[in-house]
Amino acid sequence: MSTTYTIQITSSKDDRIHLPSATMKYGQINQLSFGSRSVPCKVLYKEGLENQIVLPIEIATDLMLPDKGKIHLFFKDGNLHLGSLVGVFTAGFTKSAHRPLGERSLFFAKYLSMDQSVGVFSFVFGSNHINWEEGTINGFTYDTDGWKQVLFPFPNAVYDRLPNRRVENHQVFKIVKKRFTEDYSIPWYNPGFFNKWMIHKLLIHDTAAAKYLPATYHPPTISRMEEMLASYQSIYLKPANSSLGNGVYQLMYSREDNQYYCRYRDEKQTNRLRKYPSIEHFLKVTFKDELSHYIAQQGIKLLRIDGKPVDFRVHTNKNEEGIWKVTAIAAKIAGKGSVTTHLNNGGVVKTLEEIYKDEQERKIALRNLTDASIILSKSIDDKVQGFVGEIGFDLGIDQNGSVWMFEANSKPGRSIFCHPDLKEADILSRKASLEYGLFLSKKAIYNPEELMYEER
Repeated sequence: MSTTYTIQITSSKDDRIHLPSATMKYGQINQLSFGSRSVPCKVLYKEGLENQIVLPIEIATDLMLPDKGKIHLFFKDGNLHLGSLVGVFTAGFTKSAHRPLGERSLFFAKYLSMDQSVGVFSFVFGSNHINWEEGTINGFTYDTDGWKQVLFPFPNAVYDRLPNRRVENHQVFKIVKKRFTEDYSIPWYNPGFFNKWMIHKLLIHDTAAAKYLPATYHPPTISRMEEMLASYQSIYLKPANSSLGNGVYQLMYSREDNQYYCRYRDEKQTNRLRKYPSIEHFLKVTFKDELSHYIAQQGIKLLRIDGKPVDFRVHTNKNEEGIWKVTAIAAKIAGKGSVTTHLNNGGVVKTLEEIYKDEQERKIALRNLTDASIILSKSIDDKVQGFVGEIGFDLGIDQNGSVWMFEANSKPGRSIFCHPDLKEADILSRKASLEYGLFLSKKAIYNPEELMYEER
């Protein structure tokens, strides 16, 4: 992590900003910037300041700079950038001052509370908080005193945390992204929800990544499903565009009684196991013969604990250098009779230490899951448009020790962090999300042409 500097704002009549003498090497400075805001300035270099900068209150007010905190300094062409300012964009704001995002307020408070550990300032905002004419945003911050609404300039980078696909497709949110990225050249990261079939098509031609992919088909035909059941004993039918395990069906064929069995979760959130004489009958009852939005995926004989299948949630993030790293790994044990390991289906979160009592086995699983996640992250990042800063993978380990990727999520849920032994991983992954905002901010200042190329 690069050096951070403590801000001190003074009411003195001295209209100069005071900088540590060590920063003289960056050359003459005649302008000061914070986010999209810039003001002319004069500089006095002082011995003994070390990692501190002193600003007159008039300049701090003009820049809309918070009155205290730590920040990075970026020097470019006579302009000293106080960086970085990261805006977290979402929807679903309420009128409550204490819970501006309703039930999701704690979720966002946890993100914003990490900003000073990274040396950035952050705020959360929606489309109705933007004043395009003034170039300001009336965003929400969170600290030990709770929530408050504060006026900020436009940020150096925007972290996309729109809650779902339906909201993301609203025209108003598309316009906000378009204006920030095209009119203001502000990098916007983690846009868009992944489509399972799109991700499969992107990865299947990458030799390094393809070995982790179960056989997958879209849309699945009856003859294809028959072939898959003959080869794999079971298949999973999943909506190409959904998450949280919603709408997933496990289809199995029993040679003994020549019947098809389906495990699924009904409208009342009850796990069901039903029997059908044919695939045609199953499809007519369950899908009204309409499977165009579904994929069929090979069933894998997973590692089991107490007879229940186990898969793994792995979070990967880009750090301050823009390098992929694994920030969290947890095991999820399926609930009784559940088609998935999701917690809302009765799944239970465990750590690798709880799953693997043998240290050598644990090290092998950790290495294999880590290697797979980094390879898959890099491959997706290379092929998906825009700036991807985090991915949540659902991975499985079969009974031969091979790793399989079932799903990649661009806006991963955080339910695994309810486990008390994953608190550190929770902090690490949230912190990394802001570190990547810092990375993009630096790129936008020093190498904007690279960002334009990567945005494609």
